[in-house]
Amino acid sequence: MSNDNNNKSAAAAVEDDDEEAIIRRKKYEESLEIQSLRRIISAYINYPEAAEEDVKRYERSFRRLPVAHKALLAHLPLKYQKLRRCITKNSNFIFDMLQAFEPPFDMSQDDEMCEHGDNSSCVHHHSDDRDPCCEPVSISGRAPSAQCSEACGGHEEKKENCCEPKSGSFPEGLECQTNTHKGGCDNAIDVSVDSDTDPNKDISCAPPESPDRLDSMPHFHVPLVDVDKVRCVIRNIVRDWAAEGQKERDQCYKPILEELKRHFPNRSEDSPPSCLVPGAGLGRLALEISCLGFKSQGNEFSYYMMICSSFILNQTQAIGEWTIHPWIHSNCNSLSDADQLRPVSIPDILPASAGITEGFSMCGGDFVEVYGDPAQVGAWDAIVTCFFLDTAHNIVEYIEIISKILKDGGVWINLGPLLYHFADMYGQEDEMSVELSLEDVKRITLHYGFELEVSHITLFMYSLVL
Repeated sequence: MSNDNNNKSAAAAVEDDDEEAIIRRKKYEESLEIQSLRRIISAYINYPEAAEEDVKRYERSFRRLPVAHKALLAHLPLKYQKLRRCITKNSNFIFDMLQAFEPPFDMSQDDEMCEHGDNSSCVHHHSDDRDPCCEPVSISGRAPSAQCSEACGGHEEKKENCCEPKSGSFPEGLECQTNTHKGGCDNAIDVSVDSDTDPNKDISCAPPESPDRLDSMPHFHVPLVDVDKVRCVIRNIVRDWAAEGQKERDQCYKPILEELKRHFPNRSEDSPPSCLVPGAGLGRLALEISCLGFKSQGNEFSYYMMICSSFILNQTQAIGEWTIHPWIHSNCNSLSDADQLRPVSIPDILPASAGITEGFSMCGGDFVEVYGDPAQVGAWDAIVTCFFLDTAHNIVEYIEIISKILKDGGVWINLGPLLYHFADMYGQEDEMSVELSLEDVKRITLHYGFELEVSHITLFMYSLVL
């Protein structure tokens, strides 16, 4: 009898230890998420100061010129002042966006714990077992604030130019495949600026200051590579949410939308087909698919992107509500100063009036972790991957998961290059990157039960490359 009691006590002790270990692990993961999210928020808040440092660098270079050369470029000091006003406009948008964002964690709390013993050393880590946040997108003017979960890291942490398409032209394929093997995240603050400011006024030492509420968010100086991701988001807004990006959207999104309409000609309002959009970025494609009559869900790993997309989707009250200057941070390949400094009004549509289908949502989280869950098996009528496949560490794993989560007879539509994001990670020996040719990719898809219906290669020039 005593042995039985001892065994029961031992079993109970093991269960208690397991529960404590699970609790510690969850606290540790939440601590990493908080640190990661602080870094992302810090990158956004650091944007004005970092941009001002760039302008000061331009001015220092100008002052070093010979007098004769300065005379030839006498317009540059005025350009630098205009640059500062453009930076202020971008900062206004960023501060409005951050003001609307409510983190899923208590950002004022101290770091709970760190397995390395030194909290400061954990800023660069990201937990591997995150709970995804899949929330309906509340598109109705000023909406409830974001409750997303995926503290960014993702591909932005891996590649400096992750948010920006690689320049130039290259083949891009549209593939439509049928699976025969298997059957929102998310108020605004006034940071006043006079657009008619005297261009001769010296504002060189006055980058825009963040609003008081943002000052209460724990933040710190971050590496410039993090601020570059903020600039990258600003550039990418043009593609998804500006009239200037319409041509590129027509090239990228329109073929996908046409294929969806072809495969689902009789869409029911009462029971709309479901469509998953992994790597949804700033959310425009997922929105367009929803407007076609699909129950659409966008999935995005980057919190840089999620914060911005939820702001535009949920907080927009008017077309052209905000003005940004997306090209001011690069002096390369500019046709003229006016071209580089030109403003862009966003968004070009009012999401609340776009005609979305009920059930439209955005889900934050790693594609493999979220949709590799057994509960996702056979859940989707269609999956759309646009410039997504090459973000994989293991592209075979992506294809395998897609094959599992599609319903019998489901459709996978893929468009994009094979510019593998982790292909050039020099100095990181443990960074996995499986890089296949198009021929191998097609062979793997056939192995997992797909039938290739349409495949063609197109030369495509990014509108973001000036």
